[in-house]
Amino acid sequence: MDRPLTGLTVIEVGQALAGPLAGAVLADMGAEVIKVEKPDGGDDARLWGPPYGPDGVTSLYFHSQNRSKRSITLDLKNPDDVAALHKLCETADILIQNLRPGVVDECGIGPETMLAAHPRLIYCSIWAFGFEGPMMMKPGFDPLLQAYGGMMSVTGQPDGPPTFAGASINDKATGLFITIGALAALRWRDRTGRGCLVDGSLFETAAFWVEGQINNHIATGDIPKRHGTGAAVIVPYQVFETADRPLCLAAGNDRLFARAAAVLGHPEWAKDERFAAGASRVKNRAIIVPLIAEVFATRGRDHWLAALDAVGVPSGPVNDIAEVVASEQMAAIDLIRPLPGGGPSVVGLPLSFNRQRPHPSRDSPALGADNRAVLGRD
Repeated sequence: MDRPLTGLTVIEVGQALAGPLAGAVLADMGAEVIKVEKPDGGDDARLWGPPYGPDGVTSLYFHSQNRSKRSITLDLKNPDDVAALHKLCETADILIQNLRPGVVDECGIGPETMLAAHPRLIYCSIWAFGFEGPMMMKPGFDPLLQAYGGMMSVTGQPDGPPTFAGASINDKATGLFITIGALAALRWRDRTGRGCLVDGSLFETAAFWVEGQINNHIATGDIPKRHGTGAAVIVPYQVFETADRPLCLAAGNDRLFARAAAVLGHPEWAKDERFAAGASRVKNRAIIVPLIAEVFATRGRDHWLAALDAVGVPSGPVNDIAEVVASEQMAAIDLIRPLPGGGPSVVGLPLSFNRQRPHPSRDSPALGADNRAVLGRD
């Protein structure tokens, strides 16, 4: 397919997840992404296994985040290699870096230096805590930012400990925000002829995830609590156990609650002043949730899902990962494919253009595989 970013050149000076994810998204959309790795081992994520890819050495994690890229090796402490990076940036459109804070300035490739030398470049920096403030020079990883950013405090059972989300949501969302910023900066360049510095951080992303709780705290002074699988301001909006397997019920307004109440055999709940309005249900969560749970426990999951679906109440099974992969819906959307050339199967880009998904164009690269083609040396 004709990909929307064909003709765009991206230099990725990063490792682990946030920077490489941004590069992978841009590569899937057609950009040529040149990944710059250190000569002694490359991206640390190459070894983050098991599981490993077909070569038995490179981690599946690396394959998934570095598909469709080229790899070159540069020692950024070597002035000649820094000069080689500058040469690449003469024709590149975007540079993405998520090195430890301070490293790019130590190496002479910080944003001020690079934008002065290459005024049309879009320079994207990914930080742990942001480009200013007392913590700007601190490194950080996703679990740390889930803790520091407040997310863990509102995740988990009310009587249990703060809980870490199962996915690296701050890393991934920061990579996506940087991608959005880079593409917006290209439109800026189209208008002005000048490049742009784009900054993002895991901490800013963490705050974005809990923006509702932050806003509520500022407005009320209350400290948000954990609600298990439930939502703070919508009831019922959570997982319930049935006679066999759990389901998730999302009755997001009064009309849907009334329909759910009828399915559960208690249409009177929708007329009860304690439960009729959303705010009242939130106030009386400790009463209505056990009543709903008691009814769900009397029949199996499939019975309740069919009944709720019949009246248009959003609900669904709590799938494990194997069930998600095996689902008919996953097969229908064609999101998972093997990498070209016999690489492992990975989840691709969750976007389509003109109803076509841009699947990875090639495997993830071996370390320095493109040194000769890009740098003219081995």
